[in-house]
Amino acid sequence: MNIDLNAVSTFCLVAEERNFRAVADRLGVTRSAVSQTIRKLEETMGIALVQRTTRSVSLTEAGQQLYTDVSSSIGAISQAAQAASSLGGTVRGQLRLAVSSIAERFLSGPLLASFAEAHPEVQLDIVVTDEEFDIVAEHYDAGVRLGELIEQDMIAVPVSVPQRQLAVCAPSYRDRFGLPSQPRELIEHRCIGWRPRPGIAPYRWEFAENGREFAVAVEPAFTTNDMQLMIKLACAGAGITFGMEETFRPYLERGELVSMLEDYSPSFAGFYLYYPSRRNLAPKLRAFIDHVRLSRER
Repeated sequence: MNIDLNAVSTFCLVAEERNFRAVADRLGVTRSAVSQTIRKLEETMGIALVQRTTRSVSLTEAGQQLYTDVSSSIGAISQAAQAASSLGGTVRGQLRLAVSSIAERFLSGPLLASFAEAHPEVQLDIVVTDEEFDIVAEHYDAGVRLGELIEQDMIAVPVSVPQRQLAVCAPSYRDRFGLPSQPRELIEHRCIGWRPRPGIAPYRWEFAENGREFAVAVEPAFTTNDMQLMIKLACAGAGITFGMEETFRPYLERGELVSMLEDYSPSFAGFYLYYPSRRNLAPKLRAFIDHVRLSRER
């Protein structure tokens, strides 16, 4: 039996008002429309719910039982709908983001802190992960990752300048072992590699020469999923590692690391905030998108 919940809601109003005209006025429809709705509900259920006379409206035994059983549920649904509707103009609630661990500038703090200050009723729930998954299926509002990894059906807003990957090592490693003159010589060096999780092959280091991209499958002496550990090992002279120039920049400026093979390291599109294409975005997400765009203009 397919019951029209709108009809049940109208029936509950009739049970409360005991007057078709009063219900029609509350709903902004005609008395005839209310009467037809009740009649169709009775036909669907196969039993009379309302007794009508020219002077009064009363409930049958079945009608009274139905009203007793569903009135509280209909009320709860109405309150829930009103609560959800109220979010349409209010920037509040939990905003869930899945962010790549190498989105250095996005995760550095100022952008997120300034958003939280501007919108104190929004709670940011940020998961830092390099796993590739469907943010919609996992119930995230948005994600941040490299543009080349984002699905074509997503809307993407840039959150960083163009990026570049570099191979780096400590001066002590350079002084002991020298530096490769071209990327393929990396296989002769001790390397510190990255992989997202056990059982996955280490990331192949990507370079370009004369406009042609290629990758080098180094044989890491160390493999980890933690960029900070990779940096610590490199600074300790344990080997050459590979990652975002933005991540290495403070260490390069302090002289703790030195770069190599920069002629083989072109720039590429950076990180993007991405989210599913929807006609009506939640105010909390719309506010965050606007905040990201404004921060990029400054």
